[in-house]
Amino acid sequence: MPSLSRPHLQRLVAPDAFWWATGIEDTFITAPWPATGRILDEYALTGHYERWAEDIGLIAELGVEAARYGIPWHLVQPQRGVWEWSFADKALGALLERGIEPIVDLVHYGLPPWIDEAYLNPEYPELVAEYAGRLAERFQGRIRYFTPLNEPRITAWYCGRLGWWPPYRRGWQGFIAVMLAIARGIVATIRRLEAIDPAIVPVHVDATDFYETADPSLSDEAARRQEIVFLALDLVSGRVNRHHPLWSWLLGYGANQRDLDWLQEHAVDLPIIGLNLYPMFTHKRLQREANGRFRIRQPYASGDLLAKLGRLYHHRYGVPLFVSETASQGTVGKRQRWLDDSLDAVRTLRQEGVPMVGYTWWPMFDLVAWAYRQGTREPARYFARMGLWDLDPETLNRTPTPLVGSYQRYVACGSSAVGPLRSGGN
Repeated sequence: MPSLSRPHLQRLVAPDAFWWATGIEDTFITAPWPATGRILDEYALTGHYERWAEDIGLIAELGVEAARYGIPWHLVQPQRGVWEWSFADKALGALLERGIEPIVDLVHYGLPPWIDEAYLNPEYPELVAEYAGRLAERFQGRIRYFTPLNEPRITAWYCGRLGWWPPYRRGWQGFIAVMLAIARGIVATIRRLEAIDPAIVPVHVDATDFYETADPSLSDEAARRQEIVFLALDLVSGRVNRHHPLWSWLLGYGANQRDLDWLQEHAVDLPIIGLNLYPMFTHKRLQREANGRFRIRQPYASGDLLAKLGRLYHHRYGVPLFVSETASQGTVGKRQRWLDDSLDAVRTLRQEGVPMVGYTWWPMFDLVAWAYRQGTREPARYFARMGLWDLDPETLNRTPTPLVGSYQRYVACGSSAVGPLRSGGN
């Protein structure tokens, strides 16, 4: 358990406290896809670089007290030793001026293209720590919450298992190599942030999945996949030792025991954990096909899934949790139902004493699906309707849906919308 001595962290777990937030999709894959030459910069594709002031105004309209906000490292540091802070200064400054607490997303999948081999560059941990430290120094005393790296498991999957993003490794061996490098980078980042300002709170955000199977022959595989969901958090907090369920699996796919021992020796606290989950992606069901192979299906989830995951994370880590990303894709009605159902689940968890201390609807407007980078159609053909606002395909104007008013009403109710946190939950 981390210490809750930081006053602003103590406030989060007070019975009547709750953190309402939103955010803008900020995936930055700076390497062009070979067949199309396309990169994936969500801020460019959705017009946020030009509309940052307008978008921050929309965040303020919601009445939220916090916003997860990504910084484009590739623009901040276009070359090694060259720093350009104009966009970060403007955007973060505008959030602060409006009284919105930034939860700064330092790395969201992609790195500056000059970092050869991306996460597997031996200098990566020091490079990311330097970047984080310079940003923290620039906003010292004004920004307290930093996410060292968004979704380390998904990053390792796309960079190391599928080979779609740099450094383009494939298979479990690549996944583990990237995951271990990411874990070292997270530790280095946190140590640098702590050295600059002990009041900074690292906010660990990862995608969470729930694996299950009705086939006894797949029960071990489902259990292993569920453990992999927790792997990044377990690594950085020093939980991966010889008794860990994945210890032998990691060594069997190329992990070096010295690296695992190093992470145990340099473990960091997990003051607060953010759970990213989506009803169309998060539920994973393993089934055996006629050819004997297994397949993972993704049935659309109910709010009960959020409750199950909240209990799992609370039992494993015992720290404050918040929903750091969630939304449904589709019609406004479908999105509204997920908003209501997921908040019902948050309310249930708080009644049980599980310290769910916040909720983030993400993204606040459409994102451009990742398939854009490998595709050939215009960006609007890849819009994922998941936001409170819809993007106009021609102008990129932000068109409010009824969800804006719905979310505003929830936010205006504060913690009463989700009920008090039962005593003893933290």
